[in-house]
Amino acid sequence: FLLVKSLYKTKMAIRLALAGALRYIDSRTSVVNAQRLFCLQSRGQGSSNTIRVLYDGECPICVKEISFLQFLKRNRADKVDFVDISLPEYDGSKYGVSYEMAMEEMTVIDEENKIHRGVPAFTVMYSAVGLGWLGTFISLPLFRPIMERAYGVFARNRLKWTGREGCTTGRCAKKS
Repeated sequence: FLLVKSLYKTKMAIRLALAGALRYIDSRTSVVNAQRLFCLQSRGQGSSNTIRVLYDGECPICVKEISFLQFLKRNRADKVDFVDISLPEYDGSKYGVSYEMAMEEMTVIDEENKIHRGVPAFTVMYSAVGLGWLGTFISLPLFRPIMERAYGVFARNRLKWTGREGCTTGRCAKKS
């Protein structure tokens, strides 16, 4: 009986949290406002119609996600540009994001040339490929702190987990 009572209380708490979250997401404008709210830095240049996603092409985990997002964006061909920072021709000055900065955490440059990093970058990126609901979900006040902690752990350990732990500057290739 105590287990059933405990499960009922947990179920009610989840329902209340979701009801609050749904009130928070009252329209598509909330996604746009959330993207503006979570922007970390602006480059101040003119706008573009393309979102640029900077990713580490040497990271197998990152490549899997980017491949999935490229599949999703097939109907938005000119909306999202995926930029592999591991290629020798990557020029950080072109994007206002150095290689080292891009290696620290996920970085996305939106249509207004604003630079988003970490969880806010995922919000912009997911919205651009048609997963706006997911971007909104991970940005909700209830879930964002959890996502930031989880992503922080991943970002700090990504090189170690992919066999490139000795890399501090320059190009980070997997050790043989």
